[in-house]
Amino acid sequence: MSHNGAGLGAGSGGSPIPPTTVMYSQLQPWSQAGAPPCMEPVMGPSIPPRVGAAYETPTKHPWRPAMAYELIQVKHMPEQPVTNQLTKQCFLPKGMKTDGMIFPNLVTGFDRNPQHAARAALYTRYTSNEWYNNNMTKYSESNMNRNLSERMRNDAVRLMRETDEKATSGQRDAGRRLGERITDLTFWRNELNAELEKLIAEMSDINELQRQCGKALLDLEIPLHIAQECLFHRESRQGTEKVHDIVEKALLVEINNLRNSRDRLGGLHEKISKQALDCRGAQHLLEDDVSHKESSLGIDSMCHQLNNHSRGITYYGGIEKFDPSVSTQESWAQASSEHVRRSQAERAKLSQLRSDAQSVVNSVATTVWDFWSNTNNAFDRRSQEMAEAKNRVQLHLQKVQQELFDMEKHLFLLQKAIQDKSGPLKVAQTRLEARSHREGVELCKDHAQDRLVQEVQDIQGAVETLHHKLMEAEATHQGLLKTRCTLEVDLRNKVNALFIDREKCMSLRRSFPVSNLIKY
Repeated sequence: MSHNGAGLGAGSGGSPIPPTTVMYSQLQPWSQAGAPPCMEPVMGPSIPPRVGAAYETPTKHPWRPAMAYELIQVKHMPEQPVTNQLTKQCFLPKGMKTDGMIFPNLVTGFDRNPQHAARAALYTRYTSNEWYNNNMTKYSESNMNRNLSERMRNDAVRLMRETDEKATSGQRDAGRRLGERITDLTFWRNELNAELEKLIAEMSDINELQRQCGKALLDLEIPLHIAQECLFHRESRQGTEKVHDIVEKALLVEINNLRNSRDRLGGLHEKISKQALDCRGAQHLLEDDVSHKESSLGIDSMCHQLNNHSRGITYYGGIEKFDPSVSTQESWAQASSEHVRRSQAERAKLSQLRSDAQSVVNSVATTVWDFWSNTNNAFDRRSQEMAEAKNRVQLHLQKVQQELFDMEKHLFLLQKAIQDKSGPLKVAQTRLEARSHREGVELCKDHAQDRLVQEVQDIQGAVETLHHKLMEAEATHQGLLKTRCTLEVDLRNKVNALFIDREKCMSLRRSFPVSNLIKY
């Protein structure tokens, strides 16, 4: 509408518009503005007309002349904006305060304002000059269109001939290009197939190589376990026999060598496994490339055999705009060449790895056998030393046992000698006691008294000396007993150590033939 106030819409959130909010609408004689009778007024009279100032129409409408001045009626604004849909009664929202605006119609307006409808109808007529000019324009347009049609027919014939020749030439050139492409595909397919056969032939032995390396690793576990068990058994030696001898040194060196050999074989096994994966990856690339080239060769061969009368040809609109290409002619050939070069490099690595694996396995087997033999020789030498030491201990033990027997007889003689002195001592002391009962001057210190006193003293001195000798003999006897105990313990330790080395350790080592390790 050209003369309305500021477009005031409903408030945010759908809240009702205050009664003071208004909207300006154009008032015509045939306008049906006003609230329906069924709608209750908000305030004041049911239809509060408010006549404002008159405004002049700024531009002429195409469907009617300028009306000079028109009246503007102020009405209440509805709660929702008036749209084209809301101009009908069935689309009126609930709470609408006014009807929708009905624009002027020349047919319905005649009944309401005949003068206005007649004046508007005058502007729908044409003049004679306009009718004549219209006819001349149509004649000129007809001549021009016929000439244009003749020129277009001639151009179309020439264009048809040119397009036929161009289509035939393009189809022939496309067929030649497809033939060249088939030749390239056949060449690279043959190259890839040949390289794939070589790679598969090289990879046929990698499983055997991996099996040999794994067997070597498993074979090292038993010698390593035996060497560690020998160390554990030798830890059960007692006393001074638990010595860091040549056997223990040889066992430690052997265990260290076995662990290093296991690490070498483990690294070799990992290299073989990695190389097997790399070769399998190269094989997959070759197989994938061959498969793609076989598919492309079939497609291009089919395309090369197609002609205008082939079955199955049809339209694919817009297919020329779709470019699914992911490579160029150069990158395509370079990709296949890279696959061949990678396969050749993997085959060279596999051949070098095979020779390295053989040398590593043979070297490990030789070193294991050398250290195994050195440890066995150390066991033999140590067993001989312990056997000689055991024999010497047994000899000394026999001598100590004999000396103990002699010492026990000597102790018995000393005790008997002490007991034999009791009779003379009793006699001498009894004499002295009896002589002490003499009376008077008879208690004389005569030569007999002196001799009896001297005899008692001599006997007591002899008994004291014999007791001293008896104590010394008993101490010597205890020393001999301790020596015998020490020798017996030492002999038992030596027998135990000899049993461990000869029976436990050597039986374990003899039960496993290490010589089989060099037969890879």
